[in-house]
Amino acid sequence: MWHIIQTSTPQLLEAGFKYTIPIAIISFVIGLIIALFTALIRLSSKRGAFLMLKAIFRFYVWLFRSTPLLVQLFIVYFGLPYLKIKGIFPNGIQLNPVIAGIITFSLNTGAYCSETIRASILSIPEGQWEAAYSIGMTKSVVLRRIILPQAIRISLPPLANSFISLVKDTSLAASITIVEMFEVSQQIAAQNYQPLIMYSLVAVYYAVFCTVLTWLQGYLEKVTSRYVTTTR
Repeated sequence: MWHIIQTSTPQLLEAGFKYTIPIAIISFVIGLIIALFTALIRLSSKRGAFLMLKAIFRFYVWLFRSTPLLVQLFIVYFGLPYLKIKGIFPNGIQLNPVIAGIITFSLNTGAYCSETIRASILSIPEGQWEAAYSIGMTKSVVLRRIILPQAIRISLPPLANSFISLVKDTSLAASITIVEMFEVSQQIAAQNYQPLIMYSLVAVYYAVFCTVLTWLQGYLEKVTSRYVTTTR
């Protein structure tokens, strides 16, 4: 068993640092940008044609929260090549597996995180908006300097949980031929016929990665809450 662990560990860690962690980080950053934009659009009080845009983003959030992530990966990687549009995509939309994975993970993360950010913004008392307006601040300035800094602190724990979940969800990328940690463990298990050891080993490494992220989450919570007075 120890021989298997020693020979497998370098391959698993290489896949983890080459694919698992980079895909998770890139997807989460893009997903946060999508989430912030989506939340702000849905919270906007503008009317007219803007209502159609809000409906589109509401549909996007509903769609990605209502369908399994694995199905979304399959649609983007295996399904889009069959979406042939004459003059634009005559051979369908064919994506590199890593790009397909990042696109899917980003859109999925954006849908979930947009609800977190939206709820965090809504949790800020309305009086703060009114107080800022009373001293001549514009809506964009109030949002940037008063509302969003507080919303970030409130949303940090659930957003960190989303990132930790995303790290684990990258194991699904093996289904679209990305050779990340779980895929490597499957390949090694097929060679040494020790699936219990290999799957347990890769589970340990996922747990290590997520534990480090949990510690980082705790540190960020302390930093963002250093000026907040708490009563116990």
